Amino acid sequence: MRIYAKTILRFILRVLAKWTLAKYQPGIIGITGTVGKTSTKEAVYTVLRAIRDVRASSGNFNNEFGLPLAILGNWQKIPETSGQRKLFWLKVILASLLRLIVRVKYPELLILEYAADRPGDIKYLLEIARPQIGIITAIGDIPVHVEFYSGPDEVAREKSRLVEFLPSAGFAILNFDDEAVLDMKDRTRAHIITYGFGQGAQIQITHLENRMENNKPAGIVFKLEYGGSFVPVRLNGCFGKAQAYAAATAAAVGIAFSMNFVKIAEALSYYQAPTSRFKLIPGVKGTFIFDDSYNASPLSMHAAIETFKSFKDSRRVAVLGDMLEIGKYTIEAHETIGALAGKIFDILITVGARAKFIAEKANDSGLAKKNIFAFETAEEAAPEVQKLIRKGDYILIKASRAIGLDKIVEEIKLI
Repeated sequence: MRIYAKTILRFILRVLAKWTLAKYQPGIIGITGTVGKTSTKEAVYTVLRAIRDVRASSGNFNNEFGLPLAILGNWQKIPETSGQRKLFWLKVILASLLRLIVRVKYPELLILEYAADRPGDIKYLLEIARPQIGIITAIGDIPVHVEFYSGPDEVAREKSRLVEFLPSAGFAILNFDDEAVLDMKDRTRAHIITYGFGQGAQIQITHLENRMENNKPAGIVFKLEYGGSFVPVRLNGCFGKAQAYAAATAAAVGIAFSMNFVKIAEALSYYQAPTSRFKLIPGVKGTFIFDDSYNASPLSMHAAIETFKSFKDSRRVAVLGDMLEIGKYTIEAHETIGALAGKIFDILITVGARAKFIAEKANDSGLAKKNIFAFETAEEAAPEVQKLIRKGDYILIKASRAIGLDKIVEEIKLI
């Protein structure tokens, strides 16, 4: 009965979303990739709101239920309890029908995330909403959700559908540094804008540095170069290449809308990293928490750890948990992360059964066993992390969302 009800709800949402788009005709910007979708969405929203009436999908509204919900209104969260959910969906349906009968104010532009947990997901979502601008963030060698595909190539093929469906007058915005993404340039008829750190990217990121204020981490600074011009960009409270990528992607969208390059940089100064996406928050005992606990894949985990290479003047602590949904690559991926972490961090705390492979490989890579601590759950680890940290520590917290490392963040953040 529950499956039958979900099928009916999915059909109703799909129809209402398609009717809403047909009535209000907004421009659509679609984002997909295995990492960085939400940060990119927020950066694009930050740039475009300076020139247009724009709405970005809330939270993780990117699947068969979430994407239609983002189209139907500025809904923030689906309730957790069954009774509340029934009332919520009834309210959504009635409000959507009213908007179809009576014309109301509706955004000029929608920024939507397209998830691809399993084969066919992107195609289903595109049948609801076909964007004019498509953004591919990154795929990586071992993408998240790869366990539901035959391999990374099939994941890339599924993601590429987003740019294949673009109109010839549209724009495909592609990550120059990701080979699988760059190859998608041959699968679209849209105009192409590339971004990245590599020489040859149309929008190139250069001179990325961490910014310090009063001997405390404050954010990152870098330059964006395009068409022989460059602008400095300063992002507050967020770190790592992933945030620079998000900013460069937003700049590419701004260029597609013919925005002045300087105005794009000015708009980006207001960008704030989404919660739990490598966001700096103050910790107890005078520590600095880099909260990246929302999710993890091999690509994003590697990038987060690499960022800590530049933090050489303080003790570096990592709390790393399982990376899920990577199937047959699980052991290899965790060991690779462990080998890297062992060379960079002074203290390593792992959470979860799979993360024990991180701990073992970190030890093999030179990190002393006395500085490695392994726990089964976040609840078990949280009080121990509290005991282990000390003043001035830089702490990275990262794992797949289901591991619940946000509990550790709550335990050690400064209230």
